Amino acid sequence: PAALLAALDRDHVRDCRKCKLCEKRNNTVFGVGNAAARLVFVGEGPGFEEDRQGIPFVGPAGQLLTRMIGAMGLAREDVYICNIVKCRPPQNRAPLPAEVEACIPFLVRQAEIIAPKVIVCLGSVATQNLLGTAEKITRLRGKFTSWRGIPVMPTYHPAFLLRNPNMKKPVWEDIQQVMALL
Repeated sequence: PAALLAALDRDHVRDCRKCKLCEKRNNTVFGVGNAAARLVFVGEGPGFEEDRQGIPFVGPAGQLLTRMIGAMGLAREDVYICNIVKCRPPQNRAPLPAEVEACIPFLVRQAEIIAPKVIVCLGSVATQNLLGTAEKITRLRGKFTSWRGIPVMPTYHPAFLLRNPNMKKPVWEDIQQVMALL
């Protein structure tokens, strides 16, 4: 799987020009972690630090995600972390429908290669775009749903938790459900 992911990144993502996000990027942010992971985390898109480093979830929200993964008894190297879009939207806005449409086939292929047992969607943007729904994260979180036969747990994004620390408990409850399924 690692060689297939590397080829997808090298041959299709790094030089992608399918949407306008490519015009201002420093780096594409493909994904990182175990190519045979049982657990995949999907966020919405790279932020400033991620664009600079080419690695997903390395800023403050990423540090919180790393602590969450640690609380599960895992390391970042045990899981796979990626985003709906592979280039940073300007001012960290949500990706536009055309940007998602251009990029989501890469995420679908990543999931096919990795074949995880569970996907955790971090936040509304990831959840709505992966699942093809307009439902709000407040209605979807905490309940497993299925995407292409893979159980998906929608939960709040770590950046939201940094602004709303009181919501860490519901996320931990979601994560405990994921751990039980794994």
